[in-house]
Formats: sequence, C-alpha cells, structure tokens
Amino acid sequence: MYYVYLLGSIKKNKVKTYVGYTNNLKKRLFLHNTSKGAKSTRGRKWKILYKEKFFLKSKALSREYYLKKDKKFRNKLKSKI
Repeated sequence: MYYVYLLGSIKKNKVKTYVGYTNNLKKRLFLHNTSKGAKSTRGRKWKILYKEKFFLKSKALSREYYLKKDKKFRNKLKSKI
C-alpha cells in the first residue's frame, strides 16, 4: 500500500505545502516533524491536508508528480491550515 500526501505548515504567517509519497504515512509525518524528512520540510510543524491510497507504487508516483504541478489544488487546500 502506498500513499500520496499533501502537507501544510504555517511559519511567520507564511503558508507552505509539500507533496510526497510513502508506504508508511505515520512514520513519514513523524520524520517531517522531527526535521529528518525532506530537506525542504525541516524546521516546521506539518499537518496532513490531503491523502490518497494506491496499491501500485507506479500509480502513487504518477499522482505525486501530478499534484506537485497542480498549484490551483494546493492553494485551495491551504485554507485548511
């Protein structure tokens, strides 16, 4: 099972989003929040705004790529923070 997720964070009144994929969502969020995840996520507290579940890694990677490019969708989810 693979997950594509979108994280959101506020720091100094600036909202930032991050899209990624994993096979263990809880562990991955923990790593992001302890500054051991992706370099661009360090130093922030993250909240899951959106997630999708996939059975194939290739499908998850394809969806992750699409969501990274979809700024309109990401900006719409920023209001959830």
